[in-house]
Amino acid sequence: MPDPGLFDPHSPEIHADPYPFYRRLRETDPVHLSPIGFWILTRYDDCVTSLRDPRFGRDGFEAVLAAQYGEEAGAQRLPRSMLFRDPPDHTRLRSLVNRAFTPRVIEGMRSQIQGVVDDLRDRVERQGSSDIIRSLDAIAIPSDPSIVERGRVGRRGIADYFRALLPERRRHPRGDLLSSLLAVEEQGDRLTEGELLATCVLLFIAGHETTVNLIGNGLLALLRHPAELDRLRREPDLIGSAVEELLRYDGPVQRTARITNAEVEMGGKTIPPGVFVVTVIGAANRDPAQFPDPDRLDIARADNRHIAFGLGIHFCLGAPSPGWRDGWPSARCFAACPGSAWP
Repeated sequence: MPDPGLFDPHSPEIHADPYPFYRRLRETDPVHLSPIGFWILTRYDDCVTSLRDPRFGRDGFEAVLAAQYGEEAGAQRLPRSMLFRDPPDHTRLRSLVNRAFTPRVIEGMRSQIQGVVDDLRDRVERQGSSDIIRSLDAIAIPSDPSIVERGRVGRRGIADYFRALLPERRRHPRGDLLSSLLAVEEQGDRLTEGELLATCVLLFIAGHETTVNLIGNGLLALLRHPAELDRLRREPDLIGSAVEELLRYDGPVQRTARITNAEVEMGGKTIPPGVFVVTVIGAANRDPAQFPDPDRLDIARADNRHIAFGLGIHFCLGAPSPGWRDGWPSARCFAACPGSAWP
């Protein structure tokens, strides 16, 4: 069992199965100060607070990532996306993007998405087998330095792609999200070109990474629990609750982070302002205080208020879809929802 005082999310042991580690940390030191100086939250209620409480913000967070993973000198930088902003900047950007990212726009993509899925399914059937994850995700930030560089190149390539596409969409708008983002306006305010590009990159990366990780984690969980897989085959109407449970059981986003902008009392400890706080979503979604028998996969689990999509002002952008229920995101909004590695 890893020492909870040595929290290293890139440790092979923790990466292979973080949940025993999460359990020990949640039981012994749920508001934990790591030796490297950041705080770790593992209880459900504490994690919910950190996602909703305005004392936990995002300004300054991107600089922490840049310092950790490095940025090439002289690189062309886009403005910070709304993911790395606090109000009022976040409020302005989110409001503009919400006007374009509507259920109607997403519904208009249904036939195209279904066509892609059908083509991929047919290809697998012809081949007889498939490596589901191979080469799907070179954009997210992992620990291997060579992959970090590949991810950096990938992000620049995505930005260049959208930059080249903008003039054509301005001349010939279509019924797609990019055309809607170009046209959106509120009280005379529009997205600048830099903000537009940053938003496109955010939506592309966030939607891609979370989908890849949910497919991979979900398939693995079902293969490891053949009784639940067989039940889903017998009762396909359980697919909605099954996806909810797969999001809770081993979700695509294990942790997110904030920076405190005020002193916070939590779990009998004082978290000072200006420090990095890691919200371990994976641990919160296995908290027995919230989920009965949390380490059991139950595709029919009821009242499954997981926080796989985050909460608060940075919650899933697809929340206005029919999948949003009682103020909590549900699996049915997942396909329309650019979650995030850092919601």
